[in-house]
Amino acid sequence: MKLAEALAERAEATRRVEQLRARVISSARYQEGETPAEDATQLLADAGEVLDALEALIRRINRTNATVEMGPDGTLTDALARRDVLRLRHSVVTAAADAAAGKGERGYGRQLRSELMMLSALPVAELRGQADQLARDIREIDVRIQRTNWEVDLLD
Repeated sequence: MKLAEALAERAEATRRVEQLRARVISSARYQEGETPAEDATQLLADAGEVLDALEALIRRINRTNATVEMGPDGTLTDALARRDVLRLRHSVVTAAADAAAGKGERGYGRQLRSELMMLSALPVAELRGQADQLARDIREIDVRIQRTNWEVDLLD
């Protein structure tokens, strides 16, 4: 099985657990004299089985990510950490540029000459350029990660 297939399987198992969780909650109590819609005990058992399989799958994914080399990006785990930090950095830089540009503020600056004018403490254009470069870097590393996911076999 390829790593990408295991990642898709992990996502499906996570969705399945959430569905079972919701069904357990809705069936956990019922009114006297009524029959519950579903057997909560069986649903809990089903969720346990899916969670056990999910844990085994996550262990294999993590083991694979830690051992697969991606050249200058380091291991796949290193590349994933880099991508996560790039996303956070992009978020911070974009938020700073938006705040400096006055995005989200009420009104359009001053309305009367007697009102004080708001000034930017940060270079908005430069921050937008940094954000664009970070977005490019994120896309590039994401493509390399995706390519690796489809090329690498999942370890046992």
